[in-house]
Parts: sequence; C-alpha cells; structure tokens
Amino acid sequence: MKLTVFGATGGIGQEIVRQALTAGHQVTAVARDPARFTVTGAGLEVFRADLGDFAALRPAVAGRDAVLSGLGARSRKDAGVATRLTRTVLGALEAEGVRRLLVVSASPVGPEPEGAGALDRAVCGLLSAALKDVYADLREMEAELARSATDWTVVRPPRLQNKPPTGSYRTVVGGFPPRGRFIARADVAHAMLAMVDDPGTVKQGVGVAY
Repeated sequence: MKLTVFGATGGIGQEIVRQALTAGHQVTAVARDPARFTVTGAGLEVFRADLGDFAALRPAVAGRDAVLSGLGARSRKDAGVATRLTRTVLGALEAEGVRRLLVVSASPVGPEPEGAGALDRAVCGLLSAALKDVYADLREMEAELARSATDWTVVRPPRLQNKPPTGSYRTVVGGFPPRGRFIARADVAHAMLAMVDDPGTVKQGVGVAY
C-alpha cells in the first residue's frame, strides 16, 4: 500500500513508519523538521511541509491508499493543536479524494469501559481534570472527523509507554478494554496499521490496551 504518515517525528508516528516499511509498504513521512526524523529504509519519502497550509499537503496525500496521523498535543500548552492540524489534513484529503484516515486520540475521550471499577473511574477522573484542555481538543478533533467525508477511524489508547511492540493487546470497537491502563506506542502503531483495511473500524472509535 501507499501510506502517508503525519506526526512522523513523534513516538507513535515513527513507529508507524518503521513498521510500515518493514511490512513492505511505500511510506511518505510528513515532517515540519526532517532533521528530527531518524527512520530510514527502502520505500520511504520524507516530505517537508507547513502543516498549517492544506494546499501544501496535497502532494503528500495524493494517490495514497490511506493516511495515518499521530498528531496531537505533547503538553497542556499545546492544547488545540490536534483539532487545528487535523482540520488541515482533512482539507488536503478531501481535495485529493483520499478517504481512509486513522488518527490517535485518548481513552478518556471515549466511553467508559464496561464493568469499570471505582479505581478506573477515579484514575480517569483525575486524568480528565489534569488534562482538561487536551481532552477537549481531542473531542473537537473527533467531531471534525465525524463531520468529514473521510472513512475515519479514531484509535484511543490509555497511558503510553516506550517499549518494544508485542503484537498482543486488546481492541474494542466503540468501547474500551476493561482494566486497560497501559500500552506501548509501538503497539498503538501496530494496531493502526492492522486497522487500515479493516472495514469494521470505519467511522468508529476503537479502544486499544493491554
């Protein structure tokens, strides 16, 4: 497949690129600062672009089978970036007629898992209060996707870890795995690549966790 990855210099984005190249896909990695991008391999194109200009992004997505995005706030002061940049990506996709889009959100933005206990609710409540602006940004990003013409999927992980991929995790379409508190960035990337051609995840939020 021909894939484009936004947020390619981030933890999840770099893993998407690395794993996609290993699987033999052609990958365009979009980066504002290519010097920060360290992944190499056959089939890779690094595309430098201003993510604020959807017209500048059109060549990066034209003719692609799918687009995957790890864009999002890295801290509370970056709240708003997920909606703003995703809106620009959507403009480029819709201009080029590319439909498949997968993005990263967060577990507290989705529904409470079935059978959630008091500890799970307390942890979620504390996170939601501490990162209120970040989660509000992600909710608005998801709303933008729902209004778009794309075949979107929102992947909602819990707390992220920097660990090697295991390929062993749980996913729940339209919900979240019970007692799922952690997942490696590498396994979020693995899950997103597995969902690219899964019709059951189209226009759905998918919880993913160990």
